[in-house]
Amino acid sequence: MSMITATTWVPRGFAAQFPTKYDIDEAELARISRLAKLQLDDAKEDLEGARNGTKEETETEGASEGEQNGVALPKSNGDVDDDLKEYNLDHYDSDAVDEDGETMAMFGNTKSLAYHESNADDPYITLQENEDDEDEREELQILATDNLVVAAKVEDEVAHLEIYVYEDEADNLYVHHDIMLPAIPLCVEWLDIQVGKDTTGKGLRGNFVAVGTFDPDIEIWDLDTVDSMYPNAILGQGGENAQTDPGVQKRKKKKQKNSKKANDDYHVDAILSLAANRQHRNLLASSSADKTVKLWDLNTTKCAKSYSHHTDKVCSIAWHPKESTVLLSGSYDRTVVAADMRAPAAKAPRWGVESDVENVRWDPYDSNFFYVTTENGVLHYHDARAAPPSPEASKAVWMLQAHDESISSFDVNPIIPGFLVTGSTDKTVKLWNVQASGPSMVVSRNLDVGKVFSTTFAPDQEVGFRLAVAGSKGAVQIWDTSTNAAVRRAFANRVAPVEGELKERLVGVDEDSSDSEDEGGAEGGAEEHDREKGWESMDEE
Repeated sequence: MSMITATTWVPRGFAAQFPTKYDIDEAELARISRLAKLQLDDAKEDLEGARNGTKEETETEGASEGEQNGVALPKSNGDVDDDLKEYNLDHYDSDAVDEDGETMAMFGNTKSLAYHESNADDPYITLQENEDDEDEREELQILATDNLVVAAKVEDEVAHLEIYVYEDEADNLYVHHDIMLPAIPLCVEWLDIQVGKDTTGKGLRGNFVAVGTFDPDIEIWDLDTVDSMYPNAILGQGGENAQTDPGVQKRKKKKQKNSKKANDDYHVDAILSLAANRQHRNLLASSSADKTVKLWDLNTTKCAKSYSHHTDKVCSIAWHPKESTVLLSGSYDRTVVAADMRAPAAKAPRWGVESDVENVRWDPYDSNFFYVTTENGVLHYHDARAAPPSPEASKAVWMLQAHDESISSFDVNPIIPGFLVTGSTDKTVKLWNVQASGPSMVVSRNLDVGKVFSTTFAPDQEVGFRLAVAGSKGAVQIWDTSTNAAVRRAFANRVAPVEGELKERLVGVDEDSSDSEDEGGAEGGAEEHDREKGWESMDEE
């Protein structure tokens, strides 16, 4: 099984030109030791619980096998000794001695070995370390014209983040590095702030990603560090335990282990959505299957506020583009709430929809309106100023039956006004043009990613028409929508004119890059023919 559940872009200029290799100093070693101890303690408790759960059954079976006529028959020591005698365990660490009196162990004769303090002094080492380091440094280089795409992936029951580099001019997409995760990831959000540091008024930039998984903790990773072992910060109970005194921590865990009740300090169920506040950069909002929305301070990595506006799983959240304290949230209770985070006790306006909410987004070009997609494949467009007296009385500005199945992904282009994308479990991606008269479909495509779970537009002006698409087949495709004939007609004033025939561009990871040249030569012609045939099938009729 392989699938990608979520993707996010990193704008140009934020990634380090030369990402650093993970380095363990004393402070980092102490931090990861605490985290590793927490994981080990949890595993021991789970194992102990499993043992206790089957203890009675095991004792009953042991009694029936080991007793005869009510008398236990233990195995004698002689029987045990006979079984182990052939291994000669009493002398297992005694090394044999040869005629010269030297031991014959693997590393017994070390007196004649030469030792050099530096590899540069060793005549047998011809490839110096700095040459390897320089080559590796060049391989990790990220240019200012490159975009990063972060994908949350599950492959053969192994969860990880894949960090891709997208080179637009070269039509190249490749995996730069990956990050192992403890559970299946459900959402990712890029962060432009250094986490765990007070950056108020300092203007410091960062390149981090927040990951929400089936576990109730939010992990934050540095994208400029390769081969990291543990996250830079954990938002939730796991992060609290890592910073707590071990004695206090053990007493807390016993109380918390038995309680899955929602609270004001951390989530207790899967993290379904994340939203970074781009104006108050130290704030991150999260929504969960525990029916709550939480506001996190990234400077302290603590939960600042908790909100309970919904009665079912909260699956999508989005910050208002201008009113930076207003958060839009959509839930499986079939309602959408626009709440001011400064007033948690105030009654927030609420809208109702016909089925479970899948995605919510504000209109970045007119922040009085917002979009809602649902499980029934319907796209809603609402006026935030016209809050209904009750959810049942909600009336949308317009509604569109965009797909026959759930609209599992949705995005609004941040560069081209009126340009929308919807992705569905029906395996199609549809592009829309929204005008004053309403929405109209521009093109529909099956991009061979399986059920579509993620569709995100690139954030930079230079690549404004690029669309990252991923789904149940575990592959990321970057579609240059400006090379589609229908898109060019719909947004003619935003695309550069070209002469001659223009082929559509769809860039993915080259799965055959490791094949031998012979194989490539034998199959290259057929692959090229199939590729051209695929592009032809995407032309408009």
